[in-house]
Amino acid sequence: MKLNKAFALRVREILKSKKMTQYKLAQATGLYHSTMTDILNCKYQTPNFKNIVLIIKALGMSMTEFFDSELFDFSQLEVEEK
Repeated sequence: MKLNKAFALRVREILKSKKMTQYKLAQATGLYHSTMTDILNCKYQTPNFKNIVLIIKALGMSMTEFFDSELFDFSQLEVEEK
């Protein structure tokens, strides 16, 4: 699985568990709703680090908590190299 897909799936998983909408998350981060939609629909190859931090913080989690998921198993994760 690609990194952007794993990130989007993890965010959606947490949103569902917190009964929070994508729109509410966008408001909490200060990101445009369209930017949030693009991130969660994998329009970006990799979201920038600032946006990742804003999203995780708005979800009320630490980086460790967020990335502690089978979705981020490095043996299964595709990371595009340049």
